[in-house]
Order: sequence, then C-alpha cells, then structure tokens
Amino acid sequence: MPPRPPRAWQRMLSGRRLDLLDPTPVDIEIEDIAHGLAFVARWNGQTQGDFAYSVAEHSLLVEALFGRMYPGQPVKWHLAALLHDAPEYVIGDMISPVKAAVGPGYDALDTRLTAAIHIRFGLPAVIPVKVKKQIKRADKVSAWMEATQIAGFTEAEANKLFGKVDPNLINGLSIQLRPPVEVRNEFTARHITLLEQL
Repeated sequence: MPPRPPRAWQRMLSGRRLDLLDPTPVDIEIEDIAHGLAFVARWNGQTQGDFAYSVAEHSLLVEALFGRMYPGQPVKWHLAALLHDAPEYVIGDMISPVKAAVGPGYDALDTRLTAAIHIRFGLPAVIPVKVKKQIKRADKVSAWMEATQIAGFTEAEANKLFGKVDPNLINGLSIQLRPPVEVRNEFTARHITLLEQL
C-alpha cells in the first residue's frame, strides 16, 4: 500500500477545512481572510510602532491608492485590489527576495489560492493583465509609503526600489498602526461594502 500523502489542509476559525494545494471556493470565508491578514506582519515585522503593520492594513491602503490612481474603475477591480494579497492569510507574507529564493512553488500555491478566492467573491479566476498591472502600481506606491514612514528607508532608497511617488497622489494618506481587531473589522466592512456595490 502506498504511503498516504501529507496533510495539505488547514482548519479555519470558521470551521472550514481549506486544502492549501487544491483550494475550493466553498471553503473560503471573508472572516477567515480578514482575521488572518490582520495578524500577518508586513516587512517581517521590522517596522516602527507598537503594532505590526499588517497585510490587512496594507490591502486597505492599496485599494484606496488604486481608486486615486485609476478613478472610475468598476467596483469589481476595487475588490480585486483589496484582495490582492488575500492568499497570505494562510501562506503568510514573504519579502520579495525570499519569494524568489523559494522559487516557482510559492507562485503556484499563490495562484491556486488567488483563483479560488476570486471565484468565491464573484471575480474572474484570473483578472485582466492591465488591471493586475494597475493594482501592482498601487502596491508599489503603498510599499514606498511603508518603507519611508515605518520601515526606516530613506526616500532615495525607496525611490530606487519602488520608483518615485508623486506627493500629490499620497496627500492626506498616512500609514496607520492599529490593533489587529480594528484592522480586521475595517477590512471586513470594506469587503462587504464593495460586494454590495457589485
């Protein structure tokens, strides 16, 4: 008898059993995503302040930036921007050099989870390349803000890594460091609002 394959599922707080290698949309709940992302630290936790800067907080900022950078986009692409790092609720956040070192296995896992999450919330499994690039640009602006405001980078260093940012684009926006429960609740509320507008 061949050996049983290793367990690939994780039990979520909602009670769902999510198979990480073969995820299905029916096992994905926004409450699990919001909770997980609110406790996953960006920058490996190497940020200033009394609270980690979470992936949930980052996702809220990216969605806000996406709206500023590309006004008039359909609500579904705002939802895609909010969920752009959603797989990290179960696979964690890795800085880019580590992702590159891990290799294509990480990307494959991320791609499968992203597709299941998108389908669960009414988005296409794979979003258009143009929209993906727009979200990535908003993501880079967010990374620039994070780098200069809470991660100890100079503007020159951030410009080199993420590109220069128009000060007018980020006028009135700032990095917030809050307790995970507040971020979790805001992420969930924003998700609900976007779903209601679809």
